[in-house]
Amino acid sequence: MMQFTETPPPPPPPQPPSFHQSPPPLFSSVSMNKNQVHHRTRPWPGFPTPKSLGSFGDSNCMEQLLVHCANAIETNDATLAQQILWVLNNIAPADGDSNQRLTCGFLRALVARAANNGTCKMLAAVAANAQNYDNLRNETRKFSIIELANFVDLTPWHRFGFTAANAAIIEAVEGYSVVHIVDLSTTHCMQIPTLIDAIANRLERPPLVKLTIAGAVEDAPPMLDLSYEELGSKLVSFARSRNIHMEFRVISSSHTDGFTSLIEQLRMQKLMYSGGIGEPEALVINCHMKLHFVPDETVPLISDSEANPNYSFESSSVYSPRSTLLKALRCLDPNVVILVDEDADFTSSDVASRLWSAFNYLWIPYDTVDTFLPRGSKQRQWYESYIYWKIQNVIAQEGLRRIERLEPKSRWVQRMRNADFRAVPFGEDAASEVKAMLDEHAAGWGLKKEDDDLVLTWKGHNVVFATAWLPA
Repeated sequence: MMQFTETPPPPPPPQPPSFHQSPPPLFSSVSMNKNQVHHRTRPWPGFPTPKSLGSFGDSNCMEQLLVHCANAIETNDATLAQQILWVLNNIAPADGDSNQRLTCGFLRALVARAANNGTCKMLAAVAANAQNYDNLRNETRKFSIIELANFVDLTPWHRFGFTAANAAIIEAVEGYSVVHIVDLSTTHCMQIPTLIDAIANRLERPPLVKLTIAGAVEDAPPMLDLSYEELGSKLVSFARSRNIHMEFRVISSSHTDGFTSLIEQLRMQKLMYSGGIGEPEALVINCHMKLHFVPDETVPLISDSEANPNYSFESSSVYSPRSTLLKALRCLDPNVVILVDEDADFTSSDVASRLWSAFNYLWIPYDTVDTFLPRGSKQRQWYESYIYWKIQNVIAQEGLRRIERLEPKSRWVQRMRNADFRAVPFGEDAASEVKAMLDEHAAGWGLKKEDDDLVLTWKGHNVVFATAWLPA
């Protein structure tokens, strides 16, 4: 084993070392002693103390190492970054415990960021040599309908929002003969069959159901192996089996511009109804973990970046696509807007801050799968590949490619109020249905009420929130 001395290290080799070769000069072994730490070659402000460095398996230490690595990459300090990466790669295997797998995901994301940004170029070659890298690549296969349904049912992550939203929707549309549902969801209408069942079972006269989705070419997982037309045909057939007539429509519209095309189509339809053409309908806007894809204020106008590749955020025109979208939805005068999303903050322009927030939120899915999915399980591989994609997007991407821009519930609540919506509480029926659903899952899941909202928790930590809104 190479021993650390005060002798200056030799010049770096022409090719970057593999993560599993002998450690760089700063680290002589994974378990440092106090003398070795005392002879470090450079100061590390804020770095863990020698005592804490003795336990690399501690999640706090892993988190601090990742933050220091992110800062080293951002300052183009390739030597320091490689030194930290070597330690992380040896203490965080891809098949380790939940904290190790979480850390491994962030480790690869940092390497990808360095490669994407053109900084620390040596790290790209290091990544190619890293062991277990292929195990963490995003699963690009597309799910069948059955596979996607099973994927969604693994945890309450999505089912919580489905259950709470369906209860609020049923209450809002009672008495209407036509119900128009605009579904902005990341799960390809997986909520709709349960909603159709609820409409068939709980409404005396099942209405005509119109379902509109925003169709856009997106590569965000989970992905489906069906076209929108095939998906719509299956949903219409399912509704017919429940004695409900459904119409399915796809409007080509993207989150990148705040679903402008979709809003315009809905606005024109509203004008037709107000002019006496067609039958009035209950309008439901169902937003399930999709609105955080819409760019937030930290993103300059697209035209600025296209016109001037050297633009700076400070000198560009900035607006709020999210707030603009919510105000446009308010103008449609919907019967109810359901907003379900993950309760975290990934919007910081500083990558180290985003890493800290994501690390302290995304440990939850890694922890949950340990309770019910064995190592080597294909379902576990798919589920963790989905979380790994989120980590990659938060850390390695910037600009319009970074769509995992989560905002906490408090900020969305303020946005909705600013757009002239008022919150409506979920009834006891909704809470009871959510509790019954949670009984089907691990004991760590819980439900709590915050003001008018419902919040899904894991071991007491907020995970997903559900809110319901009416025009003020």
